[in-house]
Amino acid sequence: MAALLRRWICWVSVGELAGFCVPTAAASLLTDLPPVALLGVMVVAGAVEGTVLGWTQARVLREAVPAASGHRWVTLTAAAAALAWFCGMLAPTTFETWRHWPVPVQIALGLVLGGVLLTSIGTAQWLELRRHVQHAGRWVGASALAWALGLGAFSAVSTPLWQPGQSTALIIVIGLLGGAAMAVTMAVTTGLVLRRLLVPRAASRSRRPPAATRSVATGTIR
Repeated sequence: MAALLRRWICWVSVGELAGFCVPTAAASLLTDLPPVALLGVMVVAGAVEGTVLGWTQARVLREAVPAASGHRWVTLTAAAAALAWFCGMLAPTTFETWRHWPVPVQIALGLVLGGVLLTSIGTAQWLELRRHVQHAGRWVGASALAWALGLGAFSAVSTPLWQPGQSTALIIVIGLLGGAAMAVTMAVTTGLVLRRLLVPRAASRSRRPPAATRSVATGTIR
């Protein structure tokens, strides 16, 4: 399981960072788009990010759970990432619409959007994981925690470095630096939880008698 954890952290970190390049570049290069158009672009970019992330996750997951559907995992992750980006970009792109709303309404909507953003990917992946792993529901909370920690790492790295008047190239580089911190944080957190979820499965497989032994036993019973 230690080897699985190492592969998960490596592959998922690289996959998330590679996928994150797309929305980072889009947000930096297309700032002059109308808000609604920018929202649409970021949703598509988020789907691309989710596709890359889902593929790298599925690649490692299927080593431990061969019956898991890689195609389904990638599709669910891409759709959830698109939803997460929609929730994340809705507030800034519609600021002029909601900025005069009552504060309690703003807070309530912020909590709802934030909750959906953090739980979207874990919930989508749970739909596939529950078919193969016991207590798969824990993945939803663990994934939400991982993304919360990851976004915190992103903000801690990027926010102090971004300054007015910087070139687009520097803005992108800083964003990717923060993205790397986010990717590693998320990969480590989800990897630790996945390893724990897979322990009962690995133990069950290790207790299972070899095929030849099962055949002899079956023949004896018959």
